[in-house]
Amino acid sequence: MLAVLSRRFEAICREMTNGILRASRSAVIKNARDFSVGILTHDHRLISVEDGLPIHITALDLTTRAVDTLFDDTAEGDAYLNNCPYLGATHHADLDVIVPVFVDGRIMFWALARCHHADMGAPLPTTYLPNAATIYEEGLHFPCVRVEERYISKADIVRIGLTKIRASKIWHGDYQAQLGACRIGEQRLKDLVARHGAGLIENFIEDWMTYGERRTKAAIASLPAGKWSYQTKHDPVPGVAEQGIPVRVTVSVDPEAGEITVDARDNIDCVPGGLNLSEATATASCRIGVFVNLDPTIPHNEGSARCINVLLRDGCVVGRPAYPVGTSVATTNVNDRLINAVACCFAQMGAPHGIAEGGAMMASGMAVVSGVDPLRGDRAYVNQLFVGYSGGPGIHGHDGWLTYNDADTCGMLMLDSIEVDEGMYPILVEQRGVAPDTMGHGRWDGAPAMTGVYGPLAAEMTAIYCSDGDGTPARGVLGGLDGAASRNWKRHADGRWVEMPSFHTEICQPGEALRFVAGGGGGYGDPREREPARVVETVNRGWLSPARAETVYAVKLRRSEDGLDHLLDEAATARLRASTGR
Repeated sequence: MLAVLSRRFEAICREMTNGILRASRSAVIKNARDFSVGILTHDHRLISVEDGLPIHITALDLTTRAVDTLFDDTAEGDAYLNNCPYLGATHHADLDVIVPVFVDGRIMFWALARCHHADMGAPLPTTYLPNAATIYEEGLHFPCVRVEERYISKADIVRIGLTKIRASKIWHGDYQAQLGACRIGEQRLKDLVARHGAGLIENFIEDWMTYGERRTKAAIASLPAGKWSYQTKHDPVPGVAEQGIPVRVTVSVDPEAGEITVDARDNIDCVPGGLNLSEATATASCRIGVFVNLDPTIPHNEGSARCINVLLRDGCVVGRPAYPVGTSVATTNVNDRLINAVACCFAQMGAPHGIAEGGAMMASGMAVVSGVDPLRGDRAYVNQLFVGYSGGPGIHGHDGWLTYNDADTCGMLMLDSIEVDEGMYPILVEQRGVAPDTMGHGRWDGAPAMTGVYGPLAAEMTAIYCSDGDGTPARGVLGGLDGAASRNWKRHADGRWVEMPSFHTEICQPGEALRFVAGGGGGYGDPREREPARVVETVNRGWLSPARAETVYAVKLRRSEDGLDHLLDEAATARLRASTGR
């Protein structure tokens, strides 16, 4: 019954997910799947989060608790909007719709849908504002407000969004998709309780939490006891953090107790910009960095989460921000550095533990683009592109994941369909592919970076991006090499390519284009211990040059008889590796 009901909750989440995919209107949600759903108990314990983005769903309890804090008259048919980072949300661009699920006159569950909206009415047409020092400089905040009462929409609340947000009809369609998904979840949960009875479902929930805790404690018991620290660094951000933002953590493992403590308190105070983390993202990041080092079949529910103790500091850049500090970029950038730091602590235990750093985001292949579409009556558009991703980290036994994107999504975001993007917005994607020789070389390679070229077709386009990893790329561990840095260029109408800054707003006219190379993932282990056959395979994919294969991996290649592929020259490789002591 535990297995049956756990799958049933997953199926409800999946049906909610499909509702958003079918009914949403913006490409960032429909195409890239930048959204998540979840089901929690009445007392805010996470039950199920099928296919959710890690940064969205690993601290969901904080946002539903805000409803109990602010309202004492919640009734059946109510729904709430929350995107306030000071009330448990991640950042202002991730809008939560929260629905209480009543059974026999009492709240038994919370159904939640969290979607990333490309525009929330910020001063600039973007969701990422690294220079926004306070929330007053960000977009619209819905501080956990009731948007439906007894199934009737509060038109005045919706009208605020329709008035403030640029592409308001797109926003409204996405909001309705979220609300519809939560109503689907509400009905399916009621049906589930009606079929099995509230007592059986409540017993399942307790057993499910205990199972998650038991599995997590067993995984932690297999780790060595000790304390490990790691430090990484976000690139400098002009006007916000001229020297960059160092991120350091300490991870303590107690196998006997089955607990891990992540201490992120030894970090700088909040910076005067939007790169500060919210409590939700800081908490989630510390948990994510642990979970990626444990058995992936462990259920991510309240039971597994309570085995991870997270220590944060008030007023800290990776802690609990001091109101009204800006948190516009809280789900990416510094957040990714924190996840990487926690995950890489495990590599300090030595092989086979740990993971390298994943590539940083977001190069201009993930820019928020905006303008008007003359092909559709000068209709305004704002959308975040997901044209190309950074490479995933190497891990013992596996190379990095190519479409990883960043540490906070762990490969869960989908790459944009170029045809869908071009059909929805007046842009042309000229190129998308893998940038050769950009992986972090190792016994297990980090994934190479993606590269691409795109630009406007019919009218001026504004692109805004926050490209971390240009100065401090993803680091390798245990002898693995760093991944390649990110880079961004603009092609002018005369064909000249000019490199652009890391944090930038660029206006492109028809005939101009942007080019990006996202960051490569860090390598794991000494690259000269990599199996030669894997090196040959990577060369024949076009991801690695023969020259780099020889100098980095000590692997010598020769051409096949047809001249198309490369083959391993076993004798020359043996001599080369012997001469280098491998």
